[in-house]
Amino acid sequence: MTAEPRGPLALLHTSPVHVPVFDGLRDRHHPGLGLRHLVHEELLDRARAEGPDAVAGEVGAVLTRAVADGARAVLCTCSTIGAVAEAQAAALGVPVLRVDRPMAAEAMRDGRLVVVVAALASTVEPTMELLREESTGRTTFVRSLVLPEAWQRFEAGDRDGYLDAVAGAVDRIDPSRGTVVVLAQASMADAVERVRTPLRVLSSPASGLAAAAAAAGYRPE
Repeated sequence: MTAEPRGPLALLHTSPVHVPVFDGLRDRHHPGLGLRHLVHEELLDRARAEGPDAVAGEVGAVLTRAVADGARAVLCTCSTIGAVAEAQAAALGVPVLRVDRPMAAEAMRDGRLVVVVAALASTVEPTMELLREESTGRTTFVRSLVLPEAWQRFEAGDRDGYLDAVAGAVDRIDPSRGTVVVLAQASMADAVERVRTPLRVLSSPASGLAAAAAAAGYRPE
């Protein structure tokens, strides 16, 4: 586990690669916002093996400590355990957000045919359930595309190979079979800059952080 000095917004990550991504977004769009990064890779490992509900107790304990340390809101950046984190809000007494909810709301508001791209199979069902929650009745079809070969590159530390694999898969999606592509994992965000598809491609970090900053009471300086 790694952590930055206390701040009003705590971020629960299951990979350290997210730390510089969200720091960069903070610096560009929310200067002065205090962030505290909580990195717990073991939560994803167990959630993949046993299901997201298996880590509810551990997630609750991590977030309880974050609130005790002064967090006024929490953002979970892992799509696999996002729903588990959100469910802790009532007990904690502070807003707990999942990073992909604003993205899901945008996809379901603006798209009729949505394609969910994930590198982990464990991410698919939580993302599909989130999209169902955010449905406006306009979306007629949602399908998923899982890229295990991309995740192998991620685990090997090959970031460029990972992003290229994601972008290549997105570019192979038949435009007639989708209007919006949802990148289900925050780690995929930079693949947006590498795609050539005419389809609209959505990622979660920027919109998720914006929502969490507002929930934490952030006001631009």
